[in-house]
Amino acid sequence: MSETPHAPHGTLPQGGRVRPITRWGTPVMHRPQARVTSFDADLTALAADMVATMYAADGVGLAACQIGEDVAMFVFDCPDDSGRHTVGVVCNPVLVLPEGKDRHLEEDDEGCLSFPGAFVPCARPDHARVEGVGLDGEPVAFEGDGLLARCLQHETDHTLGTVFGDRVATKQRKRLQKAHDKAVADYPPGWPAEED
Repeated sequence: MSETPHAPHGTLPQGGRVRPITRWGTPVMHRPQARVTSFDADLTALAADMVATMYAADGVGLAACQIGEDVAMFVFDCPDDSGRHTVGVVCNPVLVLPEGKDRHLEEDDEGCLSFPGAFVPCARPDHARVEGVGLDGEPVAFEGDGLLARCLQHETDHTLGTVFGDRVATKQRKRLQKAHDKAVADYPPGWPAEED
């Protein structure tokens, strides 16, 4: 029996459809996303599609731009260092990272559903907090360590038009490209949506 995920701001929206994941190189992936200003049924439906797509792709987080939508929002279901899963939806995220003596970098493998099949080490602070608003327009905040900290940073980056490949050295990016090219047959253009 799996434990109930930590959901301080409610559960993830359900009932969405799985959509193809947008790849690096598509313009929407490389520009800051439009701030959310309307908290309506369309936004909730988009979030539900993002959740369905994230789970279909076995991801721990997904930003709206990753299904081609120019919207500053991400969803996540991710464990921290203790193994506890936290789930949430964040619109208009703002990242708060430790500074000074509290800042410790952790270099660990990182990948991206929009560049599937490839992982390289990427150094990031080992703790992160993200603040924003939920689907109802009310303030939300999430924080954590381990993979959760990495996820919150990675997904917030997406809303700012940054992919994690922008954060690694040229040599690492070449390794990333090589691994991605090797795995390309496993991730057809419509992945993870089912073919009609």
